[in-house]
Amino acid sequence: MFNFKRKKLYHGRKAGKRKLISSLLIIFVFLGLLIYFPLREMNARGQILLIDARKIKESLKNNNIDEVKTELSYLKRDYEQFGKASSKIYWLSYMPVIGGYVSDLKNGVLAGSEMLNAAEISVLAIEPYADLIGFKKGATFAEKSADDRIQTAVLTLDKVLTRVDDISTHVEKAKVAIDKINPSRYPNKIGKREIRPKLISYIDQFDSIASLFINAKPLIVRLPKLMGVDGEKNYLVLFQNDAELRPTGGFLTAYAVFKVNQGKIQALRSKDIYELDDTIKSHPRAPEKILLYHKEVNKFFIRDSNLSPDFYESVKLFNSLYDQSSQKIDYDGIITVDTNVLVDTLQILGDTEVRGTVFSSKIEPKYNIPQVIYRLLDEIDRPVGYIKEDRKGILGDLLYVLMQKALGFSPSQYWGPLSQEMIKNMREKHILIYLKDNEAQKALEAINFAGRIIDTKDDYLHISDTNFAGAKSNLFVTHTIKSDTIFNNQGKVQRKLTIEYKNPFKHSDCSLERGGLCINASLRNWLRIYVPIGSHLISFQGSEKSVKTYDELRKTVFEGFLNIKPEGKATVNIVYSLPDNFIKKNNYKLLIQKQPGTKGHEYDILIDGKLKDKFNLTEDKEYVLK
Repeated sequence: MFNFKRKKLYHGRKAGKRKLISSLLIIFVFLGLLIYFPLREMNARGQILLIDARKIKESLKNNNIDEVKTELSYLKRDYEQFGKASSKIYWLSYMPVIGGYVSDLKNGVLAGSEMLNAAEISVLAIEPYADLIGFKKGATFAEKSADDRIQTAVLTLDKVLTRVDDISTHVEKAKVAIDKINPSRYPNKIGKREIRPKLISYIDQFDSIASLFINAKPLIVRLPKLMGVDGEKNYLVLFQNDAELRPTGGFLTAYAVFKVNQGKIQALRSKDIYELDDTIKSHPRAPEKILLYHKEVNKFFIRDSNLSPDFYESVKLFNSLYDQSSQKIDYDGIITVDTNVLVDTLQILGDTEVRGTVFSSKIEPKYNIPQVIYRLLDEIDRPVGYIKEDRKGILGDLLYVLMQKALGFSPSQYWGPLSQEMIKNMREKHILIYLKDNEAQKALEAINFAGRIIDTKDDYLHISDTNFAGAKSNLFVTHTIKSDTIFNNQGKVQRKLTIEYKNPFKHSDCSLERGGLCINASLRNWLRIYVPIGSHLISFQGSEKSVKTYDELRKTVFEGFLNIKPEGKATVNIVYSLPDNFIKKNNYKLLIQKQPGTKGHEYDILIDGKLKDKFNLTEDKEYVLK
């Protein structure tokens, strides 16, 4: 009897386990189906979205606003269906482990919806004026001259910009959603495919573009005024030769004056900067730094006026001399460009002829530099046995011809790539802008297009190199920077900075008698290191002149001087401490500001001697210790 009961109990437990397992299997299958079918639907809807996106891209190429509007409505409709399919798995956001990934999906879908709303408003704003700006089938815009095109576009701009606030609202909502996505939860790689780095890159790119649009709004709404809709505007364009590096990007080589009235652009003057200097009757004595570091220069010239790494401050120095010129005009803004802008523009527009010389972005094999740079140097700097009138004025002529060439094509052909390159060059400080309109200037500073030295409560670094009579050697000299931050138990923070300069190329033939093109010579480099104010210098090795320490631009500056010879190298080692209790390791941030005109110095970021990051500094960058 006892055994029978035990046997019955055993079979009862076994049956109970089978029921439990069966129930769990049913639940898992049910949950699996709840996930599988939405995922399958999302995949199908995603394929439709890709087709919609390709159709919109084609409509944009065709300059057809009607097609764009229609295809955008289809994309928005299909995206809503994709969102509904996605929402079927949002309940998983409350589950452990997988919940974070589903939350990221939800935020990504929300961001996409907001950007589609912004796109729809943009199309509706443009639509009434599409025929005027060549964005409608059958429009006569393409038949107009380059001047008439830009005038029509500018006169229409203020009407289109009436919806900029609404667009900005949706972009800002999209940015908030994107910023909630957490890349750290994703693996670095799945197989050979990068996951986390690409996700971080995409988020950073979106944040940059969104922030640019949001912060640039005051500038955008003032564009019609800046383009002369309410009256004539005059702009100085200064060409900075980054082959001869100066604090704001390069030696001031040439200048041009452009007048803009009702959107029509006219080049009033394009001259050598030396001619502008000649219009000043009496030049003042050169500043202390020029007397100390320059070679046989004791007067202050406009061409040497960009001494401050803060462009706004350099403009003040420029004005102190320009105000004395007999050729002075009352300008509304100053725009500087360097050789990178010319190369990038020629890559898009193709070879361009000016004054009988063809300029190209192709590489000149002899010096391994773009042909346009070589041809300009050959035209401007090579000694000849006769007088060359207005040698450097060719730069202004080239800029004007490129502008006219760009406007001479239909908007879909070049305007998109050119505007992208222009924004890229402003971000990378190959273009700097100063405007007398206070609100527009504030907007420029907010989006970091004004070349200002930035205030920050965190750690800070800016390296400013100045080529004083070192030929065009910055074409060949490379910079490698090792930045090490060392924390100790007493709350002190020590910084070690190593800068290595290398010039692997031979010395140029600098003989005037032989007519040599003196491009590469010993780089006579005035070096300034800008760090948080109150920092204390411990050691500075590698300077050939006495090291100076002082405060400037709300920073502490360590200053030295060195020569980098062709086929040689030079190294600077600097050790300094940050102000007491300045920073803690658990919230350490380092803002590194790029010098205008440089192409991307190589940086190694170390913490307590261990490598944490490695990058080329193509624009200002904030390193955050994680």
